Amino acid sequence: MTRDRGSGGGDAARGKRRSPWRRIRRWLLWGLAVVLLLPPVLIVIYAVVPPVSTLMLDRYVRFLWVERTYVPLEAISPHLIRSVVASEDAKFCEHDGIDWEALGSQIEALGEGEDVRGASTITMQVAKNLFLWTDRSYVRKALELPLALLIDAMLSKKRILEIYLNVAEWGEGIFGAEAAAQAWFGKTALALGRREASRLATALPAPLARNPASPGPGHARLARVNRARAADIGPHLGCLPGF
Repeated sequence: MTRDRGSGGGDAARGKRRSPWRRIRRWLLWGLAVVLLLPPVLIVIYAVVPPVSTLMLDRYVRFLWVERTYVPLEAISPHLIRSVVASEDAKFCEHDGIDWEALGSQIEALGEGEDVRGASTITMQVAKNLFLWTDRSYVRKALELPLALLIDAMLSKKRILEIYLNVAEWGEGIFGAEAAAQAWFGKTALALGRREASRLATALPAPLARNPASPGPGHARLARVNRARAADIGPHLGCLPGF
């Protein structure tokens, strides 16, 4: 009888020792569930509610200035829409959120030891802007892929592009096409012409270094190339009728 009581006491003690790990595992499972479920829930909300980017949230938390006026796609110049698609993702209407061909080429180049850039679609950039951090890393890139597929499956192409053009950074504290048009050219996003649109579109890869109002020689050259590409992008905009 004494051994039975001792054994039971030992089991109880071991159970107490194990209980903190059970709580930790439980919290980890809850955390994993939140991580997996939060993006789909937010994407459903973002289908109707204007979202903010993680970079905007970071600036809000640090009490830094943020200029952004959310506008529908119809209130943005077709010139800017064409210029951005031509510059950032010419196959935007054709892929499922990921340009697999471009991604494969980049992976191949990486395997050969080359420094790779690009292959990031507009949808992948929306995933980064809404859910991830801005620093370049393979971990962030890997997370972008499933998020981009999810966004493409849950939102229309029009809504994805609208969100992108309203959260993209165009200067220190300047977010979205409307704020950018006002800040750099003193006009609405709808009033932007071809030249202004091309300068804004080609500023996106380096928004803190490129001045759309007064571009340097390299930036001006990129804008000229972009204008030519934007003029020919029409046949590739089947998912955006009217633009």
